[in-house]
Amino acid sequence: MTATAVLTARALLLDMDGTLVNSDASVERVWRRWAERHGLDGDEVMTVVHGRQGYASMALLLPDRPMEQNHADNARMLAEETADTEGVVAIPGAPEFLAALRGVPHALVTSADVPLSTARMAAAGLELPVVRVTAESVGASKPDPEGFLKGAAELGIAPADCVVFEDSGAGIAAGRAAGMTVVGIGSRAAAHGPDVVVEDLTKVRVETVGDGTVRLHIG
Repeated sequence: MTATAVLTARALLLDMDGTLVNSDASVERVWRRWAERHGLDGDEVMTVVHGRQGYASMALLLPDRPMEQNHADNARMLAEETADTEGVVAIPGAPEFLAALRGVPHALVTSADVPLSTARMAAAGLELPVVRVTAESVGASKPDPEGFLKGAAELGIAPADCVVFEDSGAGIAAGRAAGMTVVGIGSRAAAHGPDVVVEDLTKVRVETVGDGTVRLHIG
C-alpha cells in the first residue's frame, strides 16, 4: 500500500543496496555476466539476487552445485562488484536521512561484505553508520532474520522497537521474521508486503522525541 503514516521506533535498521544506495547498474552487469557463464536466463537471475548474499542466490539458481563452490564463486563475485562502482549513486533523500539520524540508534544491515559496503557507500557519497552488520557478521543470509536481530542486539534495542528500511523481498521477509516493522523503499519493495512503502527517502522525515523515541513521518 502507499504509505501515509507515522511510525514510532527506538532504533532503525537500514539495508544498503536499493535502500540507501542505487547500485542496480553494477549488480546487473556483474550478475548478468555470471548468468551467461552458467547458461542461465539473466532476467530470471535478476529476480533472485536482490537482498541475498551471493552464495544464497547461487544455491537457489544452481541447486545441484556443492555449496563450497557457491562460496568460492561468491568471493569472486564480491571482488567484481567491489571494483565496479560505475553508476553507483545515493537513493534520493539518503544524505539528508542519514544526517537526521545523528544521535539516533541505527545500524547498517547489509548482505554486502565490508569491502563492498565501504566502496558503494563511498561511491554514493554517504557516511557509513558506526554500527554495521555485514556478510562477515552472520552465518545466514537474508531472508533469515539473523542480521536484523544482531543489529538490534548490538544497539541494545528490543526487536519490536526497531523499524527496518528495505527494498528487496528477501530483506522484507527478514525484517518481518525478526518481528520488526518494515518500511519498503522503491518499486521493488511494493510487491513484497512491507508495512508501508514509499518511492524513496525524500518521503521520510525523522523526528526525535525527548524520551528516546523516534517518530517517522512516512509519505
